Amino acid sequence: MPKAKGKTRRQKFGYNVNRKRLNRNARRKAAPRIECSHIRHAWDHTKSVRQNLAEMGLAMDPNKAVPLRKRKVKGMEVDVEERPKDLVRKPYVVNDLEAEASLPEKKGNTLSRDLIEYVHYMVENHGEDYKAMARDEKNYYQDTPKQIRNKINVYKRFYPTEWQSFVDSLQNKKMEVD
Repeated sequence: MPKAKGKTRRQKFGYNVNRKRLNRNARRKAAPRIECSHIRHAWDHTKSVRQNLAEMGLAMDPNKAVPLRKRKVKGMEVDVEERPKDLVRKPYVVNDLEAEASLPEKKGNTLSRDLIEYVHYMVENHGEDYKAMARDEKNYYQDTPKQIRNKINVYKRFYPTEWQSFVDSLQNKKMEVD
């Protein structure tokens, strides 16, 4: 089906647009974002990936960086050529990565606020009586006594110092009541 007459516009050349900068920015935006901040800050966009990594002391292909040595035949001696090492101009990148890798890993496990309040309520009102906890009206999920005991043990394992201070505060309340 033909286009309606007068609906197409003549293309005009944009003389005020810097095409070189436009293409450079398009290439930069098309490149994937480097997640590692150490590498991203040391990256030079004018160089290739291999050149950038070589300057940082990193390898693009681990098989070429650490080649496997072939077994030599005993009768023949072959001169092995040592290839020149690439000059590491940015050693601080590798040092930062090693320092970050040597830090101990953080524990990301935490318990929900609701579970902590649930455990506090149950222990406060029932002590060690898990059957009474199972019959409590706040036991919304109808946990069995063993399930409640396991939840309390998980809380003890995750937060031992908080658990100890909570038990001590319960002991103080009992002494004040007596």
